[in-house]
Amino acid sequence: METPLQETEIELRESWKTKTLVIGAVLGTLVGLGGAYLLIQGYERQGRKVNVSAGEGVKLGILVMGLLRQIANLGDGEK
Repeated sequence: METPLQETEIELRESWKTKTLVIGAVLGTLVGLGGAYLLIQGYERQGRKVNVSAGEGVKLGILVMGLLRQIANLGDGEK
């Protein structure tokens, strides 16, 4: 049986994980919406419809993967 202190520690451990996931989801949504808005604005300024080519999609995918890799490595420096 766990003591009240151990239960509190477990709740706090799980709490920060949940908060991190929620904050990440909100930030990801906002950044995605902002990026889509900027993309639309750029195409509208040129008088064209949004048409992302396969090459542009691959470039964007590589950039996103690089960003996610950097985020994943944030905690590796200080142990």
